[in-house]
Amino acid sequence: MEGWHGWDDYAAYYDWENAQTVGRRDLAFWSVFAQGATAGPAGGGGPILELGCGTGRVALPVARAGATVVGIDRSAPMLDRARKRVKRARLQSQVQLVRGDIRYLPFPDKSFPLVMAPYGILQSLLVERDLTKTLAAVSRVLTKKGTFGMELVADLPAWDEYSKRVSMRGKRGPNGKPITLVESVTQDRVRQITRFEQEFIEGRGKSAVRKKFGLAFRTLTVPQMVRRLEKAGLKVSALLGDYQGGVWGLRAEVWIILARRG
Repeated sequence: MEGWHGWDDYAAYYDWENAQTVGRRDLAFWSVFAQGATAGPAGGGGPILELGCGTGRVALPVARAGATVVGIDRSAPMLDRARKRVKRARLQSQVQLVRGDIRYLPFPDKSFPLVMAPYGILQSLLVERDLTKTLAAVSRVLTKKGTFGMELVADLPAWDEYSKRVSMRGKRGPNGKPITLVESVTQDRVRQITRFEQEFIEGRGKSAVRKKFGLAFRTLTVPQMVRRLEKAGLKVSALLGDYQGGVWGLRAEVWIILARRG
């Protein structure tokens, strides 16, 4: 299974599940960071590129804060939901959504003063060559002195393995019915990959609707990722350990890396 598998099926549940986990904790960080990265002489107020924009969870708040955002994602169902949200918010002039592959960014060289990869999107790249291609593409589309901001989900390698555990319940799911998430987790320690097998059950009894799919994520340590960024021609400017700009450490709950193109 490649890392992009499962996301089409996950689209219907993505916002509901993330509201229970990360919520809105990271949105202020990316909104403020986007304003700062595009306001200076290097930024020039240019557009921001978000990798793996999904349903627009991050792109819309960043746009509301005044930025122009180009979001790219491989999943058509995710983008369909993002387009509806953009239309409802009347942000069509500030948010452009593109279906594409982040390994081969379909944009001219030096197009963006800021590229951002929030909440572990690069961890869906399960093999080294795909990460290498993506970082090279990011470096190519960044303007001179442009900034790349990325986050790794720190706790994935620490998840215990378990089978068919009820991990979430809600009285009202995305389709208005009671919802239950039954989940299994396995760890491939050698390849540094965490796999989730998820079953969302909507409704009760015989009329319940069940949706099963799998998601997989690869986790590199911060030093490992720093080396890969440097190899792609990006110079790391900051390692952050929280959404308030605190310095990163080995026990930090948040792993954010900021890098600049020379």
